[in-house]
Amino acid sequence: MNPWLLWTALSHTARLSTVLQILLYLPLTLATLSTSAFLLLSLLLSAHSLIHGTLILLWGSSALSVMQVPMHPFLLLVSFNAFAQITHPLLATATKWWAKFLTFSGPSFVALEGLSSLLVAQKVGQVGKALADEAESYQLAILLASAAAYVMAFWWIVVAYPAAATSPLSSTLLGVALTAFLFLTVIGFWLRRTNIVESAMLSLFLAYNVWLCGFDQTSFTDPASSYAPLLSNILPHLQTLVNFITNTLPKPVLVALVYRLAILQLASRILPTIGADAWEADESSDGWDGRPSIFVMVYSHLLLLDPASQVWWRWANIMFTLILWSVELTVSPDEDDVSVKWKVE
Repeated sequence: MNPWLLWTALSHTARLSTVLQILLYLPLTLATLSTSAFLLLSLLLSAHSLIHGTLILLWGSSALSVMQVPMHPFLLLVSFNAFAQITHPLLATATKWWAKFLTFSGPSFVALEGLSSLLVAQKVGQVGKALADEAESYQLAILLASAAAYVMAFWWIVVAYPAAATSPLSSTLLGVALTAFLFLTVIGFWLRRTNIVESAMLSLFLAYNVWLCGFDQTSFTDPASSYAPLLSNILPHLQTLVNFITNTLPKPVLVALVYRLAILQLASRILPTIGADAWEADESSDGWDGRPSIFVMVYSHLLLLDPASQVWWRWANIMFTLILWSVELTVSPDEDDVSVKWKVE
């Protein structure tokens, strides 16, 4: 077997193992020990990720991905042992300040997600316009795909409405968001600052956030109730582990985590191309090794939020993105070369 292929498979397996360990260890600590232990593990994982990212930047060897795999179980044991006895005051202070940092980072995460979603929607619209200009055969396909996205988005909103609009305020916010979206779409078409692809992508973004607003306290299972002591028999042991994973990992949090990380990754590749002649992806950059600390912080922040807070942050995200889109549609000057190249006319 080719040694290069073997090493590539090993390094990718190591990265996948790292992701799965973080996905499991953080809610495991939160469910079985305490919030302080969870915060300590989150802090340790973030510090380790920063050190790992620095070494990747300086060294650039793929061996680091394999070498870091044993570190996460070690940090988990450190967190468990630290809170198995009387906690040192320094640890308590560190976890307290880390919790404050994650809490105050919430608006930044929401703003970055909204801005990144708008950038990705505009980029998809730009690519769609370029394809439509190349051949008429693409125009029909783009129109059908955009129509399907509109239908899917509004069907998604209708299905999510009973759970998302449980109060007069949430119903009002949903009505305002839908009205603003339709109004901005018409204004964008009239000013020739947007197209149907960009609008369809933003309709999916709106539907996605409305769907997440439908998760409340009853949508989450109690993590502690799904945990049982490990038994000596291997079959009950595996059944207990599977039960813990399926009932403890919060599904809306995982969906929000995957979306937020994916949209930030895409936006990080789009931003350097604004004003450039072409969208050339940087093939040398690694999508995971350079950003594990962001993964840990975003995941920790989402796990710390109670369901009610997550709902209101979702509404804030919707309103912020629509306001940002309205500013982008009306303020950018037509004679700006960068605007002409980037904006979808």
